[in-house]
Amino acid sequence: MKLSEMQKYKELVSAHKRSEISNEELQKTFITDGAILSNLYQEMEMDSDSVDCHDDVNYTKDSIQLHSHTFYEMLYCRSGNVQYLLGAERYRVRRGDIIFIPPGISHRPLYLDQLAEPYSRYVIWIHPEFMKNIQHFLGFIPLSDPVLLRTQDSGWEYMERYFQSACREAKIRQEGYEACISSITVQLLIHLTRACTHSKATEPLTEKKELLDELIRYIEDHLAEKITLKSAATDFYISERAISRLFSEKMDVSFYRYVTQRRLIAAKTRIINGDSLETIGEQVGFSDYSTFYRAFKQAFSISPQQFKKLQKA
Repeated sequence: MKLSEMQKYKELVSAHKRSEISNEELQKTFITDGAILSNLYQEMEMDSDSVDCHDDVNYTKDSIQLHSHTFYEMLYCRSGNVQYLLGAERYRVRRGDIIFIPPGISHRPLYLDQLAEPYSRYVIWIHPEFMKNIQHFLGFIPLSDPVLLRTQDSGWEYMERYFQSACREAKIRQEGYEACISSITVQLLIHLTRACTHSKATEPLTEKKELLDELIRYIEDHLAEKITLKSAATDFYISERAISRLFSEKMDVSFYRYVTQRRLIAAKTRIINGDSLETIGEQVGFSDYSTFYRAFKQAFSISPQQFKKLQKA
């Protein structure tokens, strides 16, 4: 799903919240278009072959499931008392925080509290080929690992202006706007790399480790193995019901659904890396190829083979 298409669907969801269209009408539109409401962010594709940028806003009732992208993503948090799951680490996000997410890294916001204000952010997407090309221009390799940088009271607050300028150019779309956005993004990458290289103290600490974090790490470490609710409960000396309730309350998904989401994200990364489709399912924990195929098709609306062809296009 392209960014321009996502905006259409987000407008439909907003209209539904204002009671302008019914839930049945909303679901019918998604089904007719072959889109999956819960996977709105999972299916995202870039419009551009260089840089895309836009504003994005979510509310407490919005469902953003665990997802990954085939491109780089940079977020600037403008508001919202949310936590953020970046890989297997969980952070409390504040205004001014910048989140850098490489391709294939699982992530999602966590609305563990009632939002006092909408979760609002500037979003910049960078195509991998664009990132590769600017490395020669920069003379150094920019960020390659996930980062959450706290700019508040750090001296790096001015980076907000780069996000603002890029999103403004994307809105007005006057002559040369694409070149402006690309130029702004290159400058932002330089300053962000400097900040992360020279200001380690500005990296926020992860949230205090809880059972949820230990279970997420457990899933990460055993992804290729058989993971069951029973085995997890045994290893952590708690009841299966306690684990189920924890994932339902904190993640808005069942334990098994979260495990499947992580396996599918890992599978996407392996497909991009050129691994054999016949072996990928088993490598990320699916019992056989047919089970992997059905889960992949249901989650991403395309088959593993179709996804592989898209990466070569």
